[in-house]
Amino acid sequence: MRLRQSRVLSLVGLATKAGRTVSGEFSTEKAVKTGEARLVIVSEEASDNTKKKFQNMCAYYKVPIYFYGTKDELGRAMGKEFRASLAVLDEGLGNAMKEQLERR
Repeated sequence: MRLRQSRVLSLVGLATKAGRTVSGEFSTEKAVKTGEARLVIVSEEASDNTKKKFQNMCAYYKVPIYFYGTKDELGRAMGKEFRASLAVLDEGLGNAMKEQLERR
């Protein structure tokens, strides 16, 4: 379990270094609505309200969404403080993460 988890988080780190992620509620929402987001990850610790908001938005805009990791883990993977939500803007990295997240 830990190995797969670290794979997802290293892909988040890789995408961030490549400048292909945005994080935080406002930026993630904007990426989804402008069609830039290829994948959205929302922390399992996010509030029910936040989860519901992103779930509805991603369903509407047909963007895959996953509830994964803690705010701390997501933030650390991005080299930032706590992050409750992030969007991956790169098709290839998004697909690689999707594959890892589907397996768990």
